[in-house]
Amino acid sequence: MAKGDYLGEFEQIVLYALLRLRNNAYGMTIRREILKRTGRQVSIGAVYATLERLEEKGYVSSRQGDPTAERGGRAKRFFKIDADGAAALRASQDQLSKMAHGLKLQLEGL
Repeated sequence: MAKGDYLGEFEQIVLYALLRLRNNAYGMTIRREILKRTGRQVSIGAVYATLERLEEKGYVSSRQGDPTAERGGRAKRFFKIDADGAAALRASQDQLSKMAHGLKLQLEGL
């Protein structure tokens, strides 16, 4: 991977949320999933900034849903992970796994 292609921690968390939410991944559901799984309170702005960055990298794509009355006639923007995003997430998992391999015993002694 070229410099700039690496995923940061929050980018990885957002991609995992997209995988879990499947066809129901939009800003608020992503934010809720992150809170539910990690206990981490994140702003909706941080979620959207990360999604836009991932979209610019070609790792996710988005589509507009239908407008809904509950949202004052506004449409939701749904996100999904693309093949390049899945590859980047796998590469990040592999890198972390290689770095952590064999360290469990060392961590237990600290």
